[in-house]
Amino acid sequence: MLMSRFRVSQRIACRVVGQPRATQRYQAIPRADESALTHAVVELANLYGRYGYRTVTGLLQLQGWDIQHGRVWRIWKAEGLKVPHKQKPRGRLFLNDGSCIRLRPQYRNHVWSYDFVSCQTHDGRKFRVLVLLDEHTRECLSLVVARHIKAMDVLEALSVQMISRGVPAYIRSDNGPEFVAIALRSEFNELCLML
Repeated sequence: MLMSRFRVSQRIACRVVGQPRATQRYQAIPRADESALTHAVVELANLYGRYGYRTVTGLLQLQGWDIQHGRVWRIWKAEGLKVPHKQKPRGRLFLNDGSCIRLRPQYRNHVWSYDFVSCQTHDGRKFRVLVLLDEHTRECLSLVVARHIKAMDVLEALSVQMISRGVPAYIRSDNGPEFVAIALRSEFNELCLML
């Protein structure tokens, strides 16, 4: 394009632009097996989500493909494939005898959990948010925002939700002072008996 506009030779035009002459003559030659290989790479990446392009290359070589890592990497990038970051496994809760008591929710209102989130306003004053959620539906049942939240505030939030939604089979919490308070445990037991 540059050569035809100014009527100069290819050599001079490339020298002015600072570009090698080979780039003007290069024609990409598509491989006959490119689409089949792309399909195989994407299929293996979907099947084995934790494998990277090197492991996928090894699997393709076992299937009979005569390829190297570089070609698979180029397809990997062109298709936007990524290996998800490893996530920290969820901790387990144990009894004193070593048995695991982590309860997986089976249905709505089976297991509720609640905890605190702390934050601060623009002037540096802290506030807390009590978050209550249903673990099966992942629905947030209640958010209580205050500068200070005491055990009775936790009990009030629980009782309001229990009256409107029913009593859950289990409630999960950490061992914070608001959750292990004697008043909270005794009042909670009375509330469950009333409902």
